[in-house]
Amino acid sequence: MHPATQPPRAIRELPDELISQIAAGEVVERPASVVRELVDNALDAGATQITLRLLAGGVRLISVEDNGVGIPAAELPVALKRHATSKITSLSELESVGTMGFRGEALAAIHSVSELSVLSRTASQDSAMLLEGRSGELQPAARAPGTTVEVKELFYSTPARRKFLKTDNTELAHCVEAVRRHALTRPEVGFAIWHEGKLVEQWRAQTIDLTSGEDVNAQRMSALGRRLADVLGDDFLDNSVAVHYQSGHVTVVGRAGIPDAARSRADHQFAYVNGRYVRDKVITHAARSAYEDVLHGHRQPIYALYVEIDPTRVDVNVHPTKIEVRFRDGREVHQAVRHAVENALAVPRANMLMANALQHHELPMTGTAWPPANWQQTPMPLAGSRVSDLSALWQPTTRTSLAAEEHNTPSVAPSAFNAAPSPAPSLQEAAPETWPLGKAMAQLHGVYILAENAQGLVLVDMHAAHERIVYEQLKTQIDAQHLSSQPLLIPATFTATAQEVATAEACEQALHELGLEISTLSSKTLAVRAVPSTLAQGDAVALARSVLAELSQHDASTVVQRARNELLATMACHGAVRANRKLTIDEMNALLRQMEVTERSDQCNHGRPTWRQLTMRELDALFLRGR
Repeated sequence: MHPATQPPRAIRELPDELISQIAAGEVVERPASVVRELVDNALDAGATQITLRLLAGGVRLISVEDNGVGIPAAELPVALKRHATSKITSLSELESVGTMGFRGEALAAIHSVSELSVLSRTASQDSAMLLEGRSGELQPAARAPGTTVEVKELFYSTPARRKFLKTDNTELAHCVEAVRRHALTRPEVGFAIWHEGKLVEQWRAQTIDLTSGEDVNAQRMSALGRRLADVLGDDFLDNSVAVHYQSGHVTVVGRAGIPDAARSRADHQFAYVNGRYVRDKVITHAARSAYEDVLHGHRQPIYALYVEIDPTRVDVNVHPTKIEVRFRDGREVHQAVRHAVENALAVPRANMLMANALQHHELPMTGTAWPPANWQQTPMPLAGSRVSDLSALWQPTTRTSLAAEEHNTPSVAPSAFNAAPSPAPSLQEAAPETWPLGKAMAQLHGVYILAENAQGLVLVDMHAAHERIVYEQLKTQIDAQHLSSQPLLIPATFTATAQEVATAEACEQALHELGLEISTLSSKTLAVRAVPSTLAQGDAVALARSVLAELSQHDASTVVQRARNELLATMACHGAVRANRKLTIDEMNALLRQMEVTERSDQCNHGRPTWRQLTMRELDALFLRGR
């Protein structure tokens, strides 16, 4: 019989057993769900060492041992009841949760679908107490201070749900991933995972000494870097840059992968809010938008980002699994994350590698330090300038340029590319061994520049590198001007959805800041009356729809910026030096020096790399030297 044709039933309360099963279905999906909840409790208990033991991928046994504060004997029976917790006691505490767990549902939900026991001891107790979940029996047992929770025969009472589980290896992989997510944000805690009596993973606790007098935040960042290397591998650390940004109520730290390290899948993207791993659309979109200008194709960036925000400005009570959050001001978080990653990626990687090598005394320190104190880095010419004018970049520093450097603003002489080029100083005076991209040696087929640096050989794509330089200059010039709008002679009208109309009315000020004027003609029609001047020739309706769609969820400025950047990228591509143009050594060196001071110069406008390093070790391997 179809449900609609069945006789109506009376409304009545569900039995407690059925309520427990429904709650368990929300909290416990697979063994990894149990692992996540139990590790949350262990961390809230102040544990510094957590050991996970599994049998059959967690189906037959999940045991989580910790050295936390333990549970007093009198509170053990209460711990298995629904909505029983020590984490919160009032609505105000729920609105500013600072612990990993807070619902008081996890142990009760796990207990309803498994055989659960809790062994715990506090520092003040003479012995531990063991609580058997099925019988409720409480008896003394031996254990050091801390807690052990054992979950046996998961879903034994619901065999239908057990059939949906995958193979033991698959479930084991999900359990390891659950612990790994915790390990990435708690470097001061050691983790060990055992499966069928064999050690699968182990991450040792990183020391943070609060009494050493050193800055605690610096110690934590250092410990976090070591934990990232332990969990994700040294390659992640080598192919990522540090992120540290603060804006208003939001602080973003962590590491963002360089564009070359992007992957085909989004399996190396870790985002945390106040220490809690989350999958949040605002953060994901913000991080992705930060890579738009440097990432090639549909590759997925890698990152580990830690967002710290006032707990009262984020709601973690959104989903039973606590993996989703809701921000009071999503735009604030979106902008903070986007700018944090953008700023980290803007620094040319060659400079960071050189600075790191100098810091560790891996390069010769002879000669003048880099960059030369008496030289000025003048920006590359824009579209229309002659390639031969590149030699004008080599100029002695003037008093004006020194003042500009102090204010972090480039000083460009108006006639820099029209006057006769100044004679290039001797390269030996500037310690070329300390130049990140080295000293130019030759040009290959009019396409590539060959340069020698301290690590070995540098190959530079001439056109791609100059294209990025011109592109960044155009962006800087546009950003320095007010974002003006241009009225349309004939307003562009379009049929809008209710959501678009509501967004246009509610966000009138934000639209004005973006150079857009959108008015309401009727309940279903909008009119675009003005657009940003730089996009006057574009599709006004398409731009308006894109901005309204993003404004309703994210930071709409990225839409205007993206459309503007597409036009500037086209201009830069046409204005950059073309292939098969012969450059002198000084012109090639000028290009290399400008790359070293240009943001995002590691990739061209289309996300392709602009240079590659071949180390002496790699070159020796090509010729079997040392074998």
